[in-house]
Amino acid sequence: QVQLVESGGGLVQPGGSLRLSCAASGSSFSMYHMGWYRQAPGKQRELVASITPNRHTNYADSVKGRFTISRDNAKNTVYLQMNSLKPEDTAVYYCNVVGPITAWGQGTQVTVSS
Repeated sequence: QVQLVESGGGLVQPGGSLRLSCAASGSSFSMYHMGWYRQAPGKQRELVASITPNRHTNYADSVKGRFTISRDNAKNTVYLQMNSLKPEDTAVYYCNVVGPITAWGQGTQVTVSS
């Protein structure tokens, strides 16, 4: 089973940028379809970006053109570059596989506020 540790969150002003990282342990990371999810207070967790083993990407409409997901299989790491951040991007961000999920990491808090 893949274990995941997210990092890189913080407080940023509207229009700013952050880069999130997700370090995965376990074998066969390169074979997983990976995604970044987020959960804002009082809202359901949602998938905002995903990347397949052959690096095809997909984005939620709310982040398209602003967020970029990438992966480095040699480092077992998935990244989320977030630009032009908005207050509505404030949430706890998680990475995980795209598919049946049995456990979540601790996530990383992103707060967009002036």
